[in-house]
Amino acid sequence: MTTLIACSHGTADPAGQAAIRAVIDDVRSLLPGVRVVGTVVDVEEPRIPEVLERESSADDAIVVPLLLSVGYHTAVDIAHAVKAHTGARQTLPLGTHPLIVDVLVDRLRSALPDGWQDGDHVVLAAAGSTDPAAEQDVEQVATSLRGILPVPVSVGYASASVPRVRDAVSAARAAGAQRVVVASHVLAPGFFARLVAGAGGDVVSAPLAPDARIAAVVVERFRDAHAPR
Repeated sequence: MTTLIACSHGTADPAGQAAIRAVIDDVRSLLPGVRVVGTVVDVEEPRIPEVLERESSADDAIVVPLLLSVGYHTAVDIAHAVKAHTGARQTLPLGTHPLIVDVLVDRLRSALPDGWQDGDHVVLAAAGSTDPAAEQDVEQVATSLRGILPVPVSVGYASASVPRVRDAVSAARAAGAQRVVVASHVLAPGFFARLVAGAGGDVVSAPLAPDARIAAVVVERFRDAHAPR
């Protein structure tokens, strides 16, 4: 039997913890015959090395990062834990999947009950990473949004990368934006969501989880990794 290990960042925020639990519960509902285990890379317990030690000793394990881009946590924390176990594999994170863009668009619509206005500008606000590949993931999402939304889209980061969200908001206003809408490209309430919310946007959309489409992406990542080669 192959176990799905859903590995999130971890947060001390009870709302964030509840959102991740809801995603994992949705995954269990979609995969009733699969053992699904939650773990984290930081802040909470149990951490990914401990869970892999327990789960991969008896079964194969596929780790699906509940993260929105590649970066340190996928390339170091998760990857090092996976490499220590011959029965473990790691999938891509979630963020570049088209369903994630769909959730982002719906969060924006919910934040704008009266719709788009002339002079609107969206800042796609991601957590940020020192890994250039993470920026490429975020830019891919921004490109998808530009093909859907009727307003300009730029990118800002809560930490590690530049421009910071606050600077991206200021740049949009300097370029003539009348209303800056910050699209929270973060999975759940917590530290990064608070940074995004406090970055000066006129409107800020909600984090992405919980949403059944996120669980569907997790299941797709798992099945792709589990498929015979």
